[in-house]
Amino acid sequence: MRATVAAMLGAVALLLGSAAPALAYEPVNVVHAETVQAGPYKLTVGFSAWPLKALQSLDFSFAPEGGIQGRSGTLTVLGPDVTRERPRPLVRHPRKREVWGLDVQSLPTEGNWTLKFTVDGAQGAGTGQLSVPVLEQPGPPMGLSWAISTLPLFGLVGLLVIAWRRSRPEVAPAG
Repeated sequence: MRATVAAMLGAVALLLGSAAPALAYEPVNVVHAETVQAGPYKLTVGFSAWPLKALQSLDFSFAPEGGIQGRSGTLTVLGPDVTRERPRPLVRHPRKREVWGLDVQSLPTEGNWTLKFTVDGAQGAGTGQLSVPVLEQPGPPMGLSWAISTLPLFGLVGLLVIAWRRSRPEVAPAG
């Protein structure tokens, strides 16, 4: 009995020990970086995909020279059809805690986008901006993609209707 319990505990320990690395988040992979001068602060903007394409999910990282300790900032994203500026605070990237960033974001339309930064720290406040070209969405148009992806659903509905009609009991004629 003790041998069985020990074997079961060993198996559970092996399963949990090997599952921990598999459950960890994948680190942010910066494939392209640009430098922005925001007043007295040099800011490195990293992208997890390059060139940028519309509706493509990617990570942005914003790393000021000297780190983010004792500093705060805001980010305003302006696109070709964005008419209202909405600054949002720069927060730590969820998977790369030593820098600011955005996790799994996308830019919805193609064209020239502008990232405006305001950084506030010991040397005062500084602003800067980066212009980023965004190419058209990869793959077929969104409407065509949705139309093709719903074809199996229509096939399933048709199959269920045929099966339902064939499985109904016959009604005997009266009389």
